[in-house]
Amino acid sequence: MHYLIVILLLATCLNGEASWAYEETTVTDGGTVLGTVKLEGQVPKPKGYNLTTLPDQIYCGRISDGHGWRLLQPFNVGPAGEFRDVVVYLQGIEKGKSFASTFTSPRIEARDCRFVPFTTIVREKENVMVVNMDPVMHDIQAYESSQLGPRVLFNVPLPMNPQHPRDLKDRSDASMYHKHLAGEPMKQLVGMSKGRRVFVMQCGFHAYMESWGLAMENPYYATTDQDGHFAISDIPSGTYKLVVWHPYIGGAKERLITIPPKGQTVMDVRIPAPVGRLYANQMVDHPYTRFAVTDEVQSQIVPTLIRQEP
Repeated sequence: MHYLIVILLLATCLNGEASWAYEETTVTDGGTVLGTVKLEGQVPKPKGYNLTTLPDQIYCGRISDGHGWRLLQPFNVGPAGEFRDVVVYLQGIEKGKSFASTFTSPRIEARDCRFVPFTTIVREKENVMVVNMDPVMHDIQAYESSQLGPRVLFNVPLPMNPQHPRDLKDRSDASMYHKHLAGEPMKQLVGMSKGRRVFVMQCGFHAYMESWGLAMENPYYATTDQDGHFAISDIPSGTYKLVVWHPYIGGAKERLITIPPKGQTVMDVRIPAPVGRLYANQMVDHPYTRFAVTDEVQSQIVPTLIRQEP
């Protein structure tokens, strides 16, 4: 929930970035760009979090590797390299179709100790809604990106629905409780610094809950689907930058593209898979546990919902 709110706020702050305002008008000879995004190479390893050091380990451990670890895989990639949940957008369009034709107010949910979706598109001067569906408390910590380091946007609690049971510490109760009830929806605006468009949201209680947002200054964008496919329509004819964005590919990838009147342009993008250690808590083949975790404690964390693979 909190994570959703953070994303929404971040998008709103981005509004002051551009010196010009996007103008909505009728597009009579618009073109279309469509294509796929694929990740080439080995999918990077996920992040790894030892559940015994974090709260609600039994309930949140319903999604785990069966050895006391919760994994976070930022790369959603299909068997043929289909790169999912990647944002594709056109840069430099100052006037065109209305935002209402593509934009719906973002809703981010805290569900099974995950922020869903992992990437979100927001619009400047609009709100984002974050909702807690879990029977545990979450805390939203939102940051904007910065070359000098992150800057805190807000830090607020995300309450749970009062109809949830208040104590799920018992193994059988916590691991088998599967209800999702919406808590009080949270809306919050975030003031982004000029020129910044990206924010990240995390849960202050559960470090493996993470979500990213990108603020749009025009409605010419799409998020890749399960097949890595995207499509953007009603584009005014002209030459633009097509930008592919994901928080962990080492910056946005750009392609120059020309849109003819009423034409269709196909653009298939291949993104080289990042190599090396991408994050401090990247999961390794043989994770070294420096915490005093006994077999008995580990046995309490049973992946009753999803067993994760490193």
